[in-house]
Amino acid sequence: MSRFLIAPRFLIAATTAGVLLLAGPAWPAPRPAPVPAAAPTLQLEREIARQAGTIDGVVGVAAWRLDGKGPRLLVRGDERFPMASTFKVAVAGAVLARVDRGELSLEQMLPVAPAQMIESEVLADRFIHPGVSLSVANLLELMLTQSDNSATDVLVAAAGGPAAVTAWVRGQGVEGLRVDRDTGDLLRGFFGIGPGPFPEALALARQRDPHLDDKGPHINPAFDDDPRDTATPAAMGQLLTRLFRGEALSPASTRLLIEMMGRCRTGDNRLRARMPADTTVADKTGTLGGSVNDVGVITLPDGRGQIVVAVFIKKSDLPFAARERVIADIARSVRDFYLLQAAP
Repeated sequence: MSRFLIAPRFLIAATTAGVLLLAGPAWPAPRPAPVPAAAPTLQLEREIARQAGTIDGVVGVAAWRLDGKGPRLLVRGDERFPMASTFKVAVAGAVLARVDRGELSLEQMLPVAPAQMIESEVLADRFIHPGVSLSVANLLELMLTQSDNSATDVLVAAAGGPAAVTAWVRGQGVEGLRVDRDTGDLLRGFFGIGPGPFPEALALARQRDPHLDDKGPHINPAFDDDPRDTATPAAMGQLLTRLFRGEALSPASTRLLIEMMGRCRTGDNRLRARMPADTTVADKTGTLGGSVNDVGVITLPDGRGQIVVAVFIKKSDLPFAARERVIADIARSVRDFYLLQAAP
């Protein structure tokens, strides 16, 4: 009876007559395991980590080309961040979707009730008497360009409430973004303001605590970990992509939204701060407590495309200007990276 053993380079046959050595084909030498290629964004991620390390807080970033070409950048891309006023992008989308369906019109006048006057720089500050009404278009303009809270809450109601805004976002296939409150209720929760019309409730809270406005970003530490009214950077980027590609709204509504975001007056020190002077940026800022955010689309020069960018900062106690500077630095790094990627 024969026994056959396989050795690395020869076949050895053992028989009762002896041992026969048979030359056989050599087995190939084992190949070294392939070394994974470094992610195209690795150097950019390291630069963002360096920039983020200059502040005491958490930074999340999502960025990619609007046309979907090239690499995607995600830094804490699936972590939830308080949106603050960046949620107003979703509100605008939900309202304009109703305009597209004929349920609202841009010319339609909507009253701003005294109870809807939420502290902000335009309506609540300058229109102190009852009897204020604005068109849907003007309310959108105030909400997107000056982040007016009173205009926002009128539009949230016109959209059907926070749940309806979230439902519209879900209809766009975006899961990581939720709107749970209008700005009045959001600020009530953050500052611990009681029930009743917002102006009176805020005044009462300030009477009870004269230092309410001086407590710094972490007046309510639980806010940063509340899942309500949050988005992941990736989800916000996904929503922006659908809006700016014209996949969410009619061409007319898409154009209106992009033009309004291009007129944003609250973000001069954020995404657009370190851009070349002729750079087009359409964005929406958000600020509350330890959160300072800016989200939007940056247009590269010479027809090289557009970049979706969402930068969120939370849990930071550093001065406001320092947090804005980090957003500006990150935005410039992102812009330069994708500009080189798009180079001919």
